[in-house]
This record gives sequence, structure tokens and C-alpha cells, in this order.
Amino acid sequence: MKFAMYGSGAAGSVFASYLRKGGADIILIDRYEAHMKKVAEDGMNFTIHLQEGGEYRDINENLKGFRTYITAAEAAAAEGKVDVIIYMTKATQLEAAIQDSMPVVGDKTVAVSLINGLGNDDNLFKVFPKERCIVGSGVLGTALPEPGHCVSTPAGGVQMNFGGAVRSELTDAACAEMLKCYRDGGCDAYWRADDIYKFIWKKVCVNATVNTVCAVLRLKIGQVEADPWGQQLFHGVIRETCAVATARGIPMDADEFIAVDHADIVTNIGDYYPSMCQDMLFNKRQTEIDVLNGKIAEYGKELGIPTPTCDILTKVVHAIQDNYDNQYLK
Repeated sequence: MKFAMYGSGAAGSVFASYLRKGGADIILIDRYEAHMKKVAEDGMNFTIHLQEGGEYRDINENLKGFRTYITAAEAAAAEGKVDVIIYMTKATQLEAAIQDSMPVVGDKTVAVSLINGLGNDDNLFKVFPKERCIVGSGVLGTALPEPGHCVSTPAGGVQMNFGGAVRSELTDAACAEMLKCYRDGGCDAYWRADDIYKFIWKKVCVNATVNTVCAVLRLKIGQVEADPWGQQLFHGVIRETCAVATARGIPMDADEFIAVDHADIVTNIGDYYPSMCQDMLFNKRQTEIDVLNGKIAEYGKELGIPTPTCDILTKVVHAIQDNYDNQYLK
């Protein structure tokens, strides 16, 4: 089964590296030419940054066998159609990415979104039948410190969840192959055949909480948690997300989430700037706020559920994004 990773930045490269480490036949497609060239020539330097007993240690491996391309048209000329295409762009880029990827998409190609946030499945459904769509997400810190080198910082426990939007022969086959390759590659992945949306909402709750609050406060996860005001912001997002998810038919208990899921994140990757924090502090990029806190606030408004924390965080992030070049510098 041939895979394509469309969008091979930090997260896409890490997700692809676990697959390749597990034996997958996979091509990478990304406009970051220096990265694609380096991987094609020298392989992917893949670092797994593990925390064990309070100490970190790195597992480093150079992965060969990737074929890399700048565009889907270039990939199609060399590879033809793929069996599975995994989209790992920013959520705001997904619609355009789907259209741009069409040269490698065939009549039976399965489309996968492992992108953070809400509404990515709706973008897949505009083009692909639901019987050819898989949705999911990873619970991994990711970084791309230089071309040809990606870093995975796993949280404790489950690291990847996915499942067919609708179960079919095609989605089942693709999920089975993804599960085998991810697990053989050292990623603690799970095929959620019948309840994937529960896990998508749990990941959204994690990201809307730690990504957004850390980005606004310019702090690592553990630093926010240690501050009583920061912890209140964390808990406010969690309670609002759980209320909205429950109203949409995905029951979530906020107290349980705080005690278990959020505590795991703080314990395992507390010394980490989440991806939105990296986007805003280091790279001055547009973020995924509209498919995280913004979408939670949108759903809350539709359902009559107050979401004051998500409302204000969304506005703050947008204001910062609009004024990167105007911000005070020392």
C-alpha cells in the first residue's frame, strides 16, 4: 500500500517518520524545498525525545527510503496514484491542499486527515465519499529544527487515534495498514473503529487548552499550570469544550478530563512550547485558532452554551496575529 504525506512540516514529518520506521512505502509532498531536498539526499534524521523518570533522553535514527516532491503533479509524474493520502497541512490550508493533491488521487484513494481541530472532516466530505475518509489526530509534540530533521516529543499513553468516518472495505484496509506501520514504528496508535469522534474531541480539548493559553501567555505548559491564573484559563477552556462536546452528542466530563487527560499532558510534556506557541512566538505565523477555540465558541453560540474563555482567547490570538510587525521588541 502506497502512502503520501501531503504537508510534511514538523507534524507531517514526524507522523510520516513513524510510518516509515514501521515499514510503510511513503512519499512526502511539501513546498519546503530545502527540507524535501535534504530528506531525499540524506534521509530523515528522526529524533524521539523521551521523558523517563523525570529525565529526557533522545533516540536518534536516520530513515532512508522517502521519495520527496514539491508538488503533487511532480509526485504523480513519478509515482502515479497513491492508495492513501494523509493531509497534514494547517487546517486553514486543507481545502486548497485537497484540490492541489488531485494529481496523485485515484478513484479508490483513501483520504486521511490527522490535522488538529474541528471541521476537517467536512472539508474531506466536499470531495471524497465518506466511505473513503479517515479522520484522527496525534497526541505528540513535534518540531522541525532544521531541514531533514524532525523531533517527536511523545506524551504519556496513547499517541495516535484514527478511524473511518464511515466504515468500509477501503477505510478498514487503510486503517489496518496504518495501525501496523505506526505500531511497528514505535508509535502507540489505536484504530478507533466505532468511536473516533470521541477521541477527536479529546484532542481538540487538549489543543484548545494548552496550545492557545500557552501562546497567549508566552509560557511552557508546566509554567502555565504552576500559575493560579494560568491554571484557571486552562480549566475554563476544558469546561467550555466539554460542555459543547456533550451538547453535540459526545459526552465529556470536565472534572475527569482535568484529573486524567490534562494531568497527563502537564506531567509528560510540561517543559514544552506547544505548536501554536511556536507559530506565534518564533515564526509569526497564522494559527489554527479558528478550528480550535474559535470553532468551540461558534458551536457554543449555536447551542446556547456560554464560552467566555474561548471567546476572549480567540479574539486575543487574532489581534496578535494581525499585529506581529507592530509588537514591542526589547
